[in-house]
This record gives sequence, C-alpha cells and structure tokens, in this order.
Amino acid sequence: MSALEGKKVLVGVTGGIAAYKAPELVRRLRDAGSQVRVVMTAGAEAFITPLTLQAVSGHRVRQHLLDPEAEAGMGHIELARWADEILVAPATAHAIARFAAGLADDLLGTLLLATEARVWLAPAMNRVMWAAPSVRDNCALLESRGVRILGPGSGSQACGEQGQGRMLEPEELVAALAGGGPLAGRRFVVTAGPTHEPLDPVRFIGNRSSGRMGFALAAALAEAGAEVDLVAGPVHLSTPPGVRRHDVQTALAMREAVMGRIGGADGFVGVAAVADYRPAKAAGDKIKKSEASMAVELVPNPDILAEVAALDDRPGLVVGFAAETRDLENAARGKLRAKKLDLIAANRVGDGLGFDAEDNALEVFGADAHWTLSPKPKTALARELVAIISEGLLDEGKPSR
Repeated sequence: MSALEGKKVLVGVTGGIAAYKAPELVRRLRDAGSQVRVVMTAGAEAFITPLTLQAVSGHRVRQHLLDPEAEAGMGHIELARWADEILVAPATAHAIARFAAGLADDLLGTLLLATEARVWLAPAMNRVMWAAPSVRDNCALLESRGVRILGPGSGSQACGEQGQGRMLEPEELVAALAGGGPLAGRRFVVTAGPTHEPLDPVRFIGNRSSGRMGFALAAALAEAGAEVDLVAGPVHLSTPPGVRRHDVQTALAMREAVMGRIGGADGFVGVAAVADYRPAKAAGDKIKKSEASMAVELVPNPDILAEVAALDDRPGLVVGFAAETRDLENAARGKLRAKKLDLIAANRVGDGLGFDAEDNALEVFGADAHWTLSPKPKTALARELVAIISEGLLDEGKPSR
C-alpha cells in the first residue's frame, strides 16, 4: 500500500511556467491513493486553466478568497483543516516571499497561515532568481518554521538558460511526500564542512571547505527516502529539509558526534574536510605578536572515516571523499584500499575547483567500478552520487561504467 493512500493533499499552483506540470502531479498523487484538492493563484491562471485541474482532480478548483459561495461556510478554514499535506508546486519567487512575510491577501496565502498540516514548497524560477540572497533568505526563514523545501532541480530552463531552478518532476515530488524512494527505511550519517582546530581563543587551523557538497548530499539522501544525521563543521548553510543536524567545531568533537550516532546506520558518507592535525595545546589567552619566530607543535587528528570502516558492526556502505591537487585516480584508489572503503568520490581542488565553488565534478571509484560525474551544480551532482550509493546498498557487484 502506498504511504499516500487515503492522504488528503492540497496542491497550490502559483504563476510560473512550471504550472504545466501540475496536472501530471495531481494525477500521480491520485494514482498513489491520495485525495486531492487544488487551489490556484491569479497568476497561475495565465499558464493553465482551472478546468484542466478540475478534470484531473475530480473536484472544483478554488481560486478566490472572497468567494461568497465558499466563504458562506468559511471555506478557507474548511480547506485548511481538511488537508493532511499542502504542496505548493510550482512555488515562484514572488509566492515564496509572500509566504515568508505571512501575507493573507489571497486564498493560498490564507490557507498556509490557517493550516496545521505539513507544508511543502517546490521552488521554480530562473537560476539567477534562485541564487538571489532575498530568495535564499526567505527559504531559510520558511524552513526554520518547519516548511519543507523540495528542490529545485537543475537543467535547461524555459528562458533558455541552464542552471538550478527547475521544479522537481512530479514523480520526485510524490516520492518526497510519501517518504519513499530507493533509500526508504535506511539511515545514513554524513559529515560536512571543515573543522576548526584552535590555536588560541581567536585563531584556529582550518581549511576552505564550504560544506556545500556535504549538505547537498544530505539533502539528496533525504529526498531518496533515507533518515539522515548530518554532523556539520562550522559553516553558514541552512539545514536541508528532513535532516537532523549536529553542529561541531573540532575534529575530536566531530569524531564523538559520529561515533555516538553510527550504531545501526546503513551508510556513512564522510564528506567533511577534517583537519589532519591540531595544535598539541591551545593557548588560554590570545597569542601576542612579537618579533620572534614561533613554532607550533601539531599532533594527528583521528581518522574518522577509517575508524568507521574498521568497526566490527560497520555500516553496510562506507563512502569517503578525496580532494586532490594531482594524480587523482591513484591517490583516490590508494585511500579506497588503505581505509577499506566501499566507494570513494574524488575531486580536484585548486584554481577555482572544489572548495568555495557552486559547481563540482567527481570521479567515483569502487573496488571494481568507476563512474565519471561531469561538472554540474553540487545539488545535481549529489543526486547522481546518491543513485550510485543506492545501487551499492542493493547490489555490491556493479560493473565499471
């Protein structure tokens, strides 16, 4: 039986070109056993007709807040109480801003304020709009209130450009609502970001990792249905929807957080750029500048990835990351063997590659397998890697490709 069997799903359609996908979304939700009602904004009517959505949902489409017939029975409250889930797809930049501001000047905005159901948004907009700080801030604010953001995906856009901002496909949205996907029922622990090893109260040894790849991977695992614990170093990123986040600063704290959560996990993905060394002793007070040279004794940090792989009850799949400046394949395969990993994802860093970049490319190696993931946004790259991880859990004998 589908996890959506008998669920009451309210679909909100706003005014973007991706509204053409709404009938297919409604159809797939009904195929999964859901009862579906549709609310359209005024802008949505420029792209698709209410009659189309009425035909696929089997119910009258609601469009106006001040509808005398519906509001005689406080229809907006009735709809808000009726829904188990509310999915806004597409969610335009304008709609997201209105929802974040709590505006209630149309039916959909009012429903979102009046509901106790789970709310999901599927953003769809031009890639530059999606990257705009105001849009990102609005999404982060909504996520902090419990709204789940699904996507967006990456690819060709109606404007002719390429990039992140495409609405996820209807089947992906339905899978997310159902909590389904190839990794449903699996649990993963993921590390992301750098670690900061203190020299004194104001200085530390660190690196340039932004954490974007690890956060994108945690989001993609959750989209695929997995339960995810994300152990994050010091980064400035929003927690992906459906992910449990645990913030740490140092390698020792990251190791403690991982070991406290790894028991019973199906997979571990070590994306974090953990500092190899830490000062043997951090100064209690700020170190003052002087003319004399200064030597700092460094001691090795624990190898979290190798420790997880060496556990007697290790997860079913242990995946490492390798950032290399040269001889990428030999270095990555050497780490794969030495640390007894199942997979390793390697990328070149330096000269605008890897750290601090929006895009990335990966060479993924298994004992007898090799995948090349071409340059693309880290969110899209993460989904491709999750597909490989899913295969690895289901079938360990994948051929080279």
